[in-house]
Amino acid sequence: MQVNNLRNLADLAPIHVWESVVARRVEGERITLAVVELAPDSVVPEHRHPSEQLGICLKGALSFRVGEETRDVGPGGTWRILGEVPHEVHVGPEGAVVIDVFSPVRSDWDALPMAEQAPPAWPGRTDGG
Repeated sequence: MQVNNLRNLADLAPIHVWESVVARRVEGERITLAVVELAPDSVVPEHRHPSEQLGICLKGALSFRVGEETRDVGPGGTWRILGEVPHEVHVGPEGAVVIDVFSPVRSDWDALPMAEQAPPAWPGRTDGG
C-alpha cells in the first residue's frame, strides 16, 4: 500500500477523540501529530496514556491541568505531559484548536469513530478567498 508523505490537513479524515473533540492525524512509525479541534465549553475528562504528549495552542483558550499543575493556555501556550500522568482540559467559550504530538504512536485512536467530514477550523481558507 502506498503511503502519501505529503498531504493537506483538509484531506485527513477527522476522528472523534472525545465528545465535542475532533482530531486529524499524521502518523509516522514512532510518532503521532494531531490537529485537534475542541468545541466551545467542552471538557476533556481526566485521563492518562502511555504516550508522552507535547502540544501548542493555535487559537482559543483552555484551562489545562497536568498532574497537580493548572494553567490557562491561549495561542502560543505549550504543554508537556509525560507518559501515565493524569491530565484534563476545560475549553473556553470560543473553542480551541491545538496541535498535539504523541510518542509512541497513539494506536488506540485506530478504533475511534470517524467524524463528519468538514473543513478544518485551522488554518482557515488557504485558497486565497
